[in-house]
Amino acid sequence: MNINILKDEDVFIVEESEVSLVVIKVPRADYKMRPVYIGENPYKGTFKRNNEGDYHAVDLEVDGMIRDKNPDGSDGMILEYYTMEDIDKETLRKYRQIFEIRNDGHVWNSLDDKSFLERLGGYRKDRRGGKEGVTLAGLMMFGNGLAIRDEFDNVFMDYRDESEITPEVRWNDRITYDGTWENNLFNFFTRVTPKLIADLKKPFKLEGMQRIDETPVHKAIREAFVNLIIHADYLLDAGTLKVIKRTDGFEFTNPGILKLPIEDIYRGGNSKPRNPRMQTMLRMIGFGDNAGSGFPAILSTWENEGWIKPELKEDTRLNQVTLTLNMMPGWLAALQELYEKIIENVNDSEIQVEKIAETFNSSIEAIPISIEKSEGIEGVIKRIVAYMNTFSKEQIEKISETAQNLSNQMQDNKRLSGMAQNLADSLAESAEKSAEKSAEKSTAHTIGVPGLSKRQKQILDCMKQGISYSSEEIAQMVGLKGSRTRQLLNELVAMNFISCTAATKNRRYTKE
Repeated sequence: MNINILKDEDVFIVEESEVSLVVIKVPRADYKMRPVYIGENPYKGTFKRNNEGDYHAVDLEVDGMIRDKNPDGSDGMILEYYTMEDIDKETLRKYRQIFEIRNDGHVWNSLDDKSFLERLGGYRKDRRGGKEGVTLAGLMMFGNGLAIRDEFDNVFMDYRDESEITPEVRWNDRITYDGTWENNLFNFFTRVTPKLIADLKKPFKLEGMQRIDETPVHKAIREAFVNLIIHADYLLDAGTLKVIKRTDGFEFTNPGILKLPIEDIYRGGNSKPRNPRMQTMLRMIGFGDNAGSGFPAILSTWENEGWIKPELKEDTRLNQVTLTLNMMPGWLAALQELYEKIIENVNDSEIQVEKIAETFNSSIEAIPISIEKSEGIEGVIKRIVAYMNTFSKEQIEKISETAQNLSNQMQDNKRLSGMAQNLADSLAESAEKSAEKSAEKSTAHTIGVPGLSKRQKQILDCMKQGISYSSEEIAQMVGLKGSRTRQLLNELVAMNFISCTAATKNRRYTKE
């Protein structure tokens, strides 16, 4: 090997009963050491590891490892034959407007476009080589689409809104290159960001005399988007900057493997972007962080909201990294996992799904959810998802009792009993947070409540304040079947957006 990265403590023995297992832990090589290879030629002796085994790294992958060694990043390279004529003037003008607002009185504001771009790192002169021109950062951030595609036809930008999709409708909205906009990174960022945060709740808050209408969640989503841009490897043979919006979260995918170990990224305090000039360009107009605290800030925001931990996954085969931000409560994820494992591991003879359903019904009487025995756990989970934004501390404690009851029922199956106990513990921890948030959510505006479906919003938009309606009247207004309309109306009643008469027959609904 060209370098030995193993230490004595990376080899150890694990003993269980009469079995002795030799464990060899191969640590991740520091990005400054890569590639690690056999023999004298890195292009012949470099291998990459995946779950199934090792495979030979292709030349472009080795090139990427060598590029990552550069402490100055990859986006400062001068692109030969590219000049200021390849910069889209309208894009740069929009950026400069934001820059001037954010940096009033800054000395750069009086510079011409070329000098301004040079200060940002988008244009560079190589004093030793005598070359000058637009850098990778300058072209990708502000270039016109044709020039970008001439040099980087391997890079695609794709945003999809996959919330409320059906088998027939794959997405509700999409932004990709269609000839109607200059497909540079700055335009992609400014077009997509408002769509990502459009449905997030905006509380009324004043700082001095100025209204502050965004939350840490808004900032965390923008931080994730910035990370996608500044950590992407634009010099690979193929790659897509992909942003997906879903009903319960977001997904950000960029080309290029991680420079740092995942545990270091989660810990924070160390930022090693591939594209530091792009990072500076975004930071100068108020987006992103420069000290390695961006990802921990995302983790902290998700933890404060009680949502499941963001997941960062690296695919070394496809050479891409995906960050998933799921806005699902941790206890709900644990409940779904428990259900899946029950179905997967337990036969009806061992534990009756109907009995579990009865346990849920008896334990969550305070919640307006009722199920038929035939629906089992899956039916309960679907209904819990519909009401997840409205749960109070007391209601969550009820579900926690259910999880404890399930644990007691499954004593013969240690694995499932342990999972149920973990669920109960998770619920107990989240009860206090839910109590704090319930007051905020009860006063939230309809459109700003995460998880409110388009059909629910449609019903609320059709109903006028103070007028009572039958389910048949509303079904006709929104064009749905009566059974589906009644289900949606009952969900809105549970969320306190509408009220209803107590009688089942001839029931009337009124918008609060």
